[in-house]
Order: sequence, then structure tokens, then C-alpha cells
Amino acid sequence: MNWKLYLKGFKSFLALEKSLSTNSIAAYLSDVEKLAQFVEEVQIDLSPEKITYQHLKDFINWINKMGVSASTQARIISGIKAFYNYLLIEDIIDHNPTELLETPRIGRKLPDVLSIEEITQLIDSIDLSAENGERNKAMLETLYGCGLRVTELINLQISNLYFKQGFIKLIGKGDKERLVPIGAAAQKQIIIYLENNRNRITIQHGQEDVLFLNRRGKKLSRVMVFLIIKNLVQKCGIKKTISPHTFRHSFASHLVDGGADLRAVQEMLGHESITTTEIYTHLDREYLKSAIEQFHPRSKARN
Repeated sequence: MNWKLYLKGFKSFLALEKSLSTNSIAAYLSDVEKLAQFVEEVQIDLSPEKITYQHLKDFINWINKMGVSASTQARIISGIKAFYNYLLIEDIIDHNPTELLETPRIGRKLPDVLSIEEITQLIDSIDLSAENGERNKAMLETLYGCGLRVTELINLQISNLYFKQGFIKLIGKGDKERLVPIGAAAQKQIIIYLENNRNRITIQHGQEDVLFLNRRGKKLSRVMVFLIIKNLVQKCGIKKTISPHTFRHSFASHLVDGGADLRAVQEMLGHESITTTEIYTHLDREYLKSAIEQFHPRSKARN
């Protein structure tokens, strides 16, 4: 069978043609390897190009019996579809057996979003007299002001700050670059941090251009950013489930609430598909629905 050979080609395709990260590539390969495992376990001697729609249906039944959740099944099917699209592009197959393959219906859980007042409360609760207070305030202003992923935040470089032009340059998923506007509040706080805090740190070799550093002069970890936010949330008594990504959700939701064009929000977030960005229109509708239910005089059922 040619599974290993085709997986090797698929791996190169994902890296070179799709510019995916190492973790994303590993996830795709793992999904296809599960199909190869199924073929081996049921003892049908089939190479990838011989797989039919019926074989795929049997495979879905197989992983379903193993107790794989609907969300994981959906991800596996997505990976297998990508694999067969690759085989089609390479003319290895002339018919895609995954075309009619349906993914399980998954309820879409909308993420928690902070209100503008809660954002202000969290940022104002930072003790600026503490050793890393100015840094932490600059980080939260940047997370919320630019809608960054936590990885983009900790990898942000000083050389990619273009304050005169009002932009910062980011390296997002798949090593794709994008320019994102940065507002006055975030700019002001970053400058304060650079002048009053960061310049007092002994910076480790190779970390000179990293903006946000720990007390040892090294780049912050993702976990550290999570802990900083967790402590602030507890301090403020906010009961929502909040992570660094919540600031990104809040950034996008507040833009959409304010009437920003969805394409512009997509560009700022670095979403490859507009479908991903459209979740914030759902958030907007949920907010409107809750507002009507809470405040409209005829929204409650009468006895």
C-alpha cells in the first residue's frame, strides 16, 4: 500500500503550498493516519486511491464506536477531506470519495466576551507600582487594542512597531505577516513600559528585539500571560471564563457592535476565511436578543 508515500507528499504540500505550521501539519497527518489504521485493522488491503465513499462511512462508524466525540470526528473528517483534495490536485485520483461525506452537527458555543466596562475594570486593577505593572498594562492594552493571539503578543518585536504610521506588524498562523492598526492607548502604554521598565532589565542574548520580557530578560511564556490575566480576573471578581483569547474576542465583537465592516475585522484578526469572522455577527445577535429579553416590556410571557 502507498499510505506512507502519499502522507509524505501530503506533508510537503501542507508545508510548501499551504504554509501551515508544524502543529497544524501534524494534526492533518494524524487524521489521515487514523484512516490508515482503520484499513489495517479491518484487514482490507487498500491504498488511498482505492478508498470509496462506503469505506469512509464504515470508518466514521468505526471511530464513532470508539467513543470519539462529535467535534473530534468533525476535525478528523476535515483532515481526510484535505488529504483527498491533495490527491485530486496531484492527479492521483480522478474522483473525490469525500465529496458526500458529512460532518457531525456540532452546537456552536459562543465564547465569553468582556464588556467595555469589564475591560476597563481589569486594566485599571493593575498595580502600576508593582515590578511588572507597567508591562502588564501594556500587554492588556495591546491584546485588546489590536485583537492579538497570545502567541502573537509574546512574539511581538520592537522593530515591528510602526507608531508613526499607527500600525504593528505581526507574524500570525502559518508564518503569515499582517499589519494591524494600534490605537493611542496601547501606544502610550508601550512607550511608558519601554522607558520606565524594560530599559532596567538585563536582556538575554537573542531577546533584544522581543517587546515583552520577564524579569530575567527572556520572552514571556503563554502560561505566564494566562496566569497574569487569571489573577486580575479573580481580583476584579468577574465570573466569566476569561483567557488571553477573550480579549481578542472582545476586540472583534466590539468592532462589529460598533458597525465595523466584517471584511476589515477579518483582515485585522488574520482569519483566512470570512466564515470564521462571522461568529462575531452571531455574538452581536445574541447581545441584541438578551437586551430585548431583559428590557423590552412585552418580551416576557404573560400568565
